[in-house]
Amino acid sequence: MSALTGFSAKVKRARKVGLTGIAQRLAQRLYLKTGAAELSFNLSFEDILTAVPDSLPVPEERPENGAILTIAWVCTPPAPGSGGHTTLFRMVEALEQRGHRCVLYLYDKHGLNVNACADVVREHWPRLRAEVRDITHGAGKIDAIVASGWETVHLVARYAAGPVRRLYFIQDYEPFFYGHGAEYELAAMTYRLPFRRIALGEMLDHMIRDQTGVTTDLVPFGCDSSVYGPPPAGTRRSGIVFFSRPDFARRGYQIAAVALRLFHQSHPDQEIHVYGAAPRGLDVPHTFHGRLTTAELNSLYGRTVAGLAMSFTNITLVAEEMLAAGNIPVVNDLAAAHLVLANPHVRWADPTGEALASQLGQAVSAADVDERAHEAAASVVGRSWVPTQEAVVRIIEEEVYGV
Repeated sequence: MSALTGFSAKVKRARKVGLTGIAQRLAQRLYLKTGAAELSFNLSFEDILTAVPDSLPVPEERPENGAILTIAWVCTPPAPGSGGHTTLFRMVEALEQRGHRCVLYLYDKHGLNVNACADVVREHWPRLRAEVRDITHGAGKIDAIVASGWETVHLVARYAAGPVRRLYFIQDYEPFFYGHGAEYELAAMTYRLPFRRIALGEMLDHMIRDQTGVTTDLVPFGCDSSVYGPPPAGTRRSGIVFFSRPDFARRGYQIAAVALRLFHQSHPDQEIHVYGAAPRGLDVPHTFHGRLTTAELNSLYGRTVAGLAMSFTNITLVAEEMLAAGNIPVVNDLAAAHLVLANPHVRWADPTGEALASQLGQAVSAADVDERAHEAAASVVGRSWVPTQEAVVRIIEEEVYGV
């Protein structure tokens, strides 16, 4: 190939991909050349467990039954709107309401601004009273410590090495966040540590037993039907809604994007609403709402017919939230998911673009949209996180006080 021909080919490719494509390619080259991928691995090498310990020290004596406990919770710095943090903080709040003292221990291998993190907690989770600290400074004098993700199990083993009761509140089967490599194995090994494991929902309990053979304390999946509910009478429903998280493989973004393209081809009159993170390569007309408050999200669910709710590592919170507002969730079908979301109004579909698009199409084409919406909302009336909170409180107190 001559230099002129090669230059001409590059010009044609540049025109085809546009300025955005050129910028992405330059960014990718820099990403690979600088090793920027390491930024997403949020553990320093010295904080990684080198082996699975057979045992870890626990206190020789237990506090008197009913004594006020100090309970540490280890997590990543919370971001506004984080569903995982919101669920975890519901459990923290339940222990505080019980009269116990809670402390949030945060970690970021790149450095942590504790005051800034505390401000985020106070603004977005105002009912939480827990003090915010940096786990790398040590956990101090505590009765129990609760890990909340695979990285935090490694941190607990290092920074809370003294005698303490250790628990692990699990919301997803996290090895499936990754391809089968180092991160997969580092996540999988955490289920074998001598922590008391608490699994959120039957699907997750099943996945952990199936993949590792270990058992957990199962607590029920919840839904806040006092916050999510049907819209005012007479609200006209149309269109669909999609929760977009392109950076999280477990959210099935690429499959969802194909499904939305097929759906639009069959139902061009139905508006597609997208919220969460900005979609990438979604080449169909859509309305992007960005991050929404709970009230805004409930309103969006309440004026749309159906929603695409994708998740492969546990059932997604948004499915029941959609139902509470009368929106029909279309969910990628996994056998264990039915154990958690045994609701007749859910539309299950194989994780293919065609199957998901078909279920979305059937939902918006139904002759009795309003009646189905009413029945869907009624099916989750009274659902709450209280049973989950009560179960977690019981497990932690049982672990510390003794049976």
